[in-house]
Amino acid sequence: METYIAFLRGINVGGHRKVPMAELRALLITLGLINVKTYIQSGNVIFQSSDSDSKTLENKIQKNILNQFGFDVPVLLKTKDELSIIFNACPFADAIKAQSYFILLSEVPDDTLVKEVSKKTYPEDVYIIVNDCIYLFCPKGYGRSKFNLNYFEKKLSVVATARNYKTTVKLLALSEE
Repeated sequence: METYIAFLRGINVGGHRKVPMAELRALLITLGLINVKTYIQSGNVIFQSSDSDSKTLENKIQKNILNQFGFDVPVLLKTKDELSIIFNACPFADAIKAQSYFILLSEVPDDTLVKEVSKKTYPEDVYIIVNDCIYLFCPKGYGRSKFNLNYFEKKLSVVATARNYKTTVKLLALSEE
């Protein structure tokens, strides 16, 4: 049995694309997922499954959310171990790590695209792309960063979703329960 963390992108933001967590949990249980837990309203789900094909699970969850709620929601899955590796690989010094963001990518982007994207910088925002994660530190806050998910998705040809340090810590803790 594998423990997964599902990251749903762009739900319950500004009153749009509403997905009540109780309904989401019920839906995922009907799909055969076990020990389904949600964390805050922004689309974080921890569950267990005997299915070891995360892409198949992503597609299954995405399709069923579309059928139940009427809109398409990008879903990224990471195993507990994958998220732990991403978290522990954060290249930032401890002094700024707790204020950083983890932009999770649907796949490892092409090296050529990474090199091209890495040319774009802003004096106050720092990011480092490592495999399927972009580590982002924006001292003025994510909302004021010059970088956003759409930029990275378009330039890297991937689906992305971001979580802050605190949320990532909590999801890892919940995945251990």
